[in-house]
Amino acid sequence: MTAPVVELRDVTRSFPGPPEVQALKAANLRIDRGEYVSIVGPSGSGKSTMLNILGLLDRPTVGEYLLAGESTGDLPDDERAAVRAQFIGFVFQSFHLMERRSVLENVLMPMTYSGVPRRERTARAVEALERVGLGHRRDFFPGTLSGGERQRVAIARAVVSGPSLLLADEPTGSLDQRTSGEVMDLFEELNAAGLTLAIITHDQAVAERAARSLRISDGRLSEAA
Repeated sequence: MTAPVVELRDVTRSFPGPPEVQALKAANLRIDRGEYVSIVGPSGSGKSTMLNILGLLDRPTVGEYLLAGESTGDLPDDERAAVRAQFIGFVFQSFHLMERRSVLENVLMPMTYSGVPRRERTARAVEALERVGLGHRRDFFPGTLSGGERQRVAIARAVVSGPSLLLADEPTGSLDQRTSGEVMDLFEELNAAGLTLAIITHDQAVAERAARSLRISDGRLSEAA
């Protein structure tokens, strides 16, 4: 039986006070390979804390996080960074593109850290850009692109290393409704091709596009009704 991509076991994340704040409270979560999951909740509900835990950007105070069946709790920081580069892709609301680098250079960048052989990198970057419909923009700079195109570049960059898990944090938050729909269509295509996808959002319409939706409220995670 294949291990789930993500497994949280009674994960709590506390921040010291006074008063102490429990941003995540005894969260249990299983995301199997190929699943498309959304985690929806209002501002301050614990979504960012959940993203940071899932993305190995932060550690649980209590509980265990297993990524592809391997416990991450005792990994030193350098090993966590290596696992993150190899296994997890990130897409953010504000794109986080390097403005002085071309579209192609932006997509090449993560492969420096994820172990992709140098001779394969350009071909993989071009393929990723073709996959998101931006092969013709490879020599452009981010500042010349629309918001939707910038997010597509960010998605190409997130998937180019072949991650086991794609985490998207409010991926449509900076986009208009039509462009948001196009980006969500792209996520569905990637998921249909086998990518495990978790989208964290406050937007109920975005959350409902996922095959399975979870709700987070006051740090408590539950399956959406």
